[in-house]
Amino acid sequence: MVEINKELVQQLIDQQFPQWSGLLISPVEKSGHDNRTFHLGDKRTVRLPSGPEYAPQVVKELAWLPKLQPFLSLPISTPLAKGESTKDYPFPWSINLWIEGDTVNYNRVTDLNQLAVDLAALLKELQSIDTSGGPVAGEHNFYRGGLLSVYHHETQTALEELKSELPTDKINDIWSLALESKWQSTPVWVHGDIAPGNLLVKNGKLCGVIDFGILGMGDPACDYAMAWTFFDQDSRRTFYNSLGCDEDTWNRARGWALWKALITYNDTDCEIATSAKKTIGAILEECKLTDI
Repeated sequence: MVEINKELVQQLIDQQFPQWSGLLISPVEKSGHDNRTFHLGDKRTVRLPSGPEYAPQVVKELAWLPKLQPFLSLPISTPLAKGESTKDYPFPWSINLWIEGDTVNYNRVTDLNQLAVDLAALLKELQSIDTSGGPVAGEHNFYRGGLLSVYHHETQTALEELKSELPTDKINDIWSLALESKWQSTPVWVHGDIAPGNLLVKNGKLCGVIDFGILGMGDPACDYAMAWTFFDQDSRRTFYNSLGCDEDTWNRARGWALWKALITYNDTDCEIATSAKKTIGAILEECKLTDI
């Protein structure tokens, strides 16, 4: 894996965008896994894929985000320029407009129910945009918007490994329910990674969405997983009602949250593992209350 640091970013800027060479470069607070992100002055960011599997995201964002942005009421990532690969950094990269705001966490959100309403409204706006020519869910975006069954084997393997720690028979029933249905309507746009680290808030309210690297079109269920990964019981129901979501899609959404939590349940990153355990707990509690 390429070491991506401030010195590399400075070199790339100096070589390809000398007009911005004098701007201060510093890493953002939370950079993410697929890409490394750096501030470029006060108004721009530099975004660099961390590996070859993430490199196609740059071209996709450059092509599609300017077309989506006019139809959305909140700011989203705005590509300004495309950087080219070099001998020191072998992937395309991008410079984007900085969106003011902080990533979501419980200390920064003043009202979870309001966040649920606002996020649902944004997702409905995204889903209403024409998808003509858009990228169909597939390997390029890790099948977000595609069939959940792609991850069946991975889920079954995780369940086998966790059978001494979790009620895996019950969890397998929940997973099976998620696999019983498929999206039957016209494909819609999906962000693919609706998560606290990709949502921005200002004064406690949703103010922007970033990281559209696994953008695609298909089944929106994957975009609803935050119902279990972040929202509490009340705001989860608010999210569901605000989406106007059908029960089958909600079951698939729960499946997306379940799959990710199972495969990261004992992650070496303590924060990721803790989040996974919390998600599993939320899913089991919900299913107990609703007799799923």
